Amino acid sequence: MSEACSEPAGAIKAIDKHSVHQICSGQVVLTLSTAVKELVENSIDAGATNVDVRLKECGTELVEVSDNGKGVEEANFEGLTLKHHTSKLKDFSDLIRVETFGFRGEALSSLCALSVLSVVTCHESSQVGTKLVFDHKGHLVQQSPHPRQQGTTVSLQQLFYTLPVRHKEFQRNIKKEYAKMIHVLQSYCVVSTGVRITCSNQNGQGKRSTVLSTSGSQSMRDNIGAIFGPKQLQSLLPFQQVSPAEHVIEEYGLKDADLPQELFYMTGFVSRGDHGVGRSATDRQFFFINNRPCDPLKVTKLVNEVYHMYNRHQYPFVALNIAVAYECVDVNVTPDKRQIFLQEEKLLLAILKTSLINMYEDGVNKISLNYTPIHRTSKHRHLACISVYKISKSSLNLAGLKAAFSSHHSSNSGNKSSVAKVANSGPTQKTLQSFFKDPVKPSPSSPLKPVSDQTKQEQTEPRTPNEDRAVSPDAKRARTEKPRCPAEHMSNTVDAPVCLQKRTVLLQFSLQELAGKVKRLQDLQKQRADDDLRYRRFRAKINPGENQSAEEELKKEISKDMFKEMEIIGQFNLGFIITKLNCDIFMIDQHASDEKYNFEMLQQHTVLQGQKLIIPQKLHLTAVSENVLLENIEIFRKNGFEFLVNEDAQVMERVKLVSLPTSKNWTFGPADIEELIFMLSDSPGVMCRPSRVRQMFASRACRKSVMIGTALSVGEMKKLLIHMGEINHPWNCPHGRPTMRHLANLDIISQD
Repeated sequence: MSEACSEPAGAIKAIDKHSVHQICSGQVVLTLSTAVKELVENSIDAGATNVDVRLKECGTELVEVSDNGKGVEEANFEGLTLKHHTSKLKDFSDLIRVETFGFRGEALSSLCALSVLSVVTCHESSQVGTKLVFDHKGHLVQQSPHPRQQGTTVSLQQLFYTLPVRHKEFQRNIKKEYAKMIHVLQSYCVVSTGVRITCSNQNGQGKRSTVLSTSGSQSMRDNIGAIFGPKQLQSLLPFQQVSPAEHVIEEYGLKDADLPQELFYMTGFVSRGDHGVGRSATDRQFFFINNRPCDPLKVTKLVNEVYHMYNRHQYPFVALNIAVAYECVDVNVTPDKRQIFLQEEKLLLAILKTSLINMYEDGVNKISLNYTPIHRTSKHRHLACISVYKISKSSLNLAGLKAAFSSHHSSNSGNKSSVAKVANSGPTQKTLQSFFKDPVKPSPSSPLKPVSDQTKQEQTEPRTPNEDRAVSPDAKRARTEKPRCPAEHMSNTVDAPVCLQKRTVLLQFSLQELAGKVKRLQDLQKQRADDDLRYRRFRAKINPGENQSAEEELKKEISKDMFKEMEIIGQFNLGFIITKLNCDIFMIDQHASDEKYNFEMLQQHTVLQGQKLIIPQKLHLTAVSENVLLENIEIFRKNGFEFLVNEDAQVMERVKLVSLPTSKNWTFGPADIEELIFMLSDSPGVMCRPSRVRQMFASRACRKSVMIGTALSVGEMKKLLIHMGEINHPWNCPHGRPTMRHLANLDIISQD
């Protein structure tokens, strides 16, 4: 027994309360969005009709949420930030009918452990407000009078600074954290009717900018318009619930007789199914259960699947509130309460699927199509298509099918028998039929009987249309007859008994010798494998299916400074440069590599020229998108977009488009601006181009690059190699074609 095992096990002891508090707090509040969410929920639970979220430096310096709710009574000051202290539950049975957002008593306590938390509150029964300061354990350390109207303000300074690693990660990814927080806040803005919610941010000493704002309307539709603008409203359909269809009930394995009636009631809005009115991503999808924002994964998946039946290239805007009896839902699953358990979830999915299909089918039926008269010739072609379909469906005759399809190009005749005539004319028809009908030709040594003259005549004679059709009685009878087996033509001597003489032979066998041979074989295989691993770094084959794995190998094994060290062996087939690096031989596509270099140079350095508009154009951006544009306006200018900015104007009206980029036959517009905003939301400050600008640059780069078939000198080939070491991503061209592939390793070749 080892010394480690002989030592007594450590005694099991309780974790100290301070450590427990820090551990649990880090699991309750994970991100900026959860911190803001918890504070906004507290404000709405307090009956606020006005909630104001204020941030500094996107939340890294300060997060402050102010409301006009009931405020906190003085008797509750001490318990306000203590763990598991709440006014919303009296005992466990109250969880069955939770009608408030918060009920766990963890949010403020956790925020105390992760930041510097202070509260200014004024209860409806108090004449003056009070400022409260708490320590990291949630204990009240300072209390002083402070002027304030009725309500509460909670301030968080230096969020996550007590967890150094998370704090550093938080600051590094603050733009993404900020974008996620806005999305979460948007969900509360959509569902909180009768509550005015505003959010603003201040960077440095600059002016405070409004990110989003609602008007406190009693309508979800008005809230959507306030957040996403009137353009979004034009593309929405109000959700119309219907009972689940029988085939959908069967699909989900439900029994119609056992289904509870009127268990779910759904309201909200979804995008129309028309192409172009959806979204390029799922960034505007909000789901609620009893007005609580949540992430019902199966519901989300179903909505997108049904939408893709009608618009497969886009995703819908969704704002869907599901009302269900409180005793049929469990919201106490995760600390953030975004995951929810539902009774009769399959019934919900059946109702949702049937309702969405009905809505979109109605929309399809109401679309008015522009009618254009069909020319006489095209009408005949249409009839020919129908006839061809019938023939191919019924006969499954390859020759007839081929000949029938060739009738499209034969004549404009409207005769119904034209298809059949074409199907039975021409040498190709007879050749194909004879191919399918001819029996196997016997070899000279075969005992099969020769084909009779009558059979030959039947094979070479052209068939009539009636004979060619596979629904005919003769064809049926022919199919039911069994083909004659070649063995029937053979002589009866084949079945004569054969006498075989048996003899016994002793087999020399040694188990020890066999084990030795197996061991030697295993050692040899291991040695070969070790040699292979020592020399082979590149394993992907030159095969389109392995392009991605080849790219990964090259990224790992080749650094950009290696390109100038490569030795040029020569040019192959006037299209590929063969190079050697140490013992590895590579093949480089001269056109693809030059194209990628030219493309990246255009991407980095081209400033598109703008065309001035006669009248400045409104963009109808959301407040969030407007802020992204203003923060990255220099990137938009490099892409040829110029804007008129009025900081004093109303939110969503501060920016107007005054100049659009144009380049020869390429024109751009607001759709490209929206795409740029979407890209910059994920990667703020990073120079990027709209997809159509990339297409234009790719087209230009292709035309100015070295073409396949061009003979190159050693100096020209070396220049292309050096260029590959100067670009960001040298492994494939703008159109996705590989620029280089590994051919062979000389060490392995010499071994073999």
